Amino acid sequence: MMNPYSMDLRERVVGAVLTGGMSARAAAVRFGISESSTIKWVRRYRETGSAAPSQIGGHKPRLLTGALRDWLIARAGRDFTLRGLVSEFFAEFGVKVDYMQVL
Repeated sequence: MMNPYSMDLRERVVGAVLTGGMSARAAAVRFGISESSTIKWVRRYRETGSAAPSQIGGHKPRLLTGALRDWLIARAGRDFTLRGLVSEFFAEFGVKVDYMQVL
């Protein structure tokens, strides 16, 4: 995953567009970034007052814990297929899981 552009660059690009009278596309060429990034930064600045990046990633808690984990361990004692386990999870608990989660 890539890191976001620095706040210094974001502020210079937004400043060039809003106070420098430059178009977003011209600012993109001048600073060597994509046009879509420039347009998004200016839009974000106008809406929120800051061109700071939004959160990237984050913690996603494990889905198969507690009762679901206990059910999976008990269920693994009998014959099964991965497709069968995935469909059983959805049928019994209404939980969508991936094949990799039940391996």
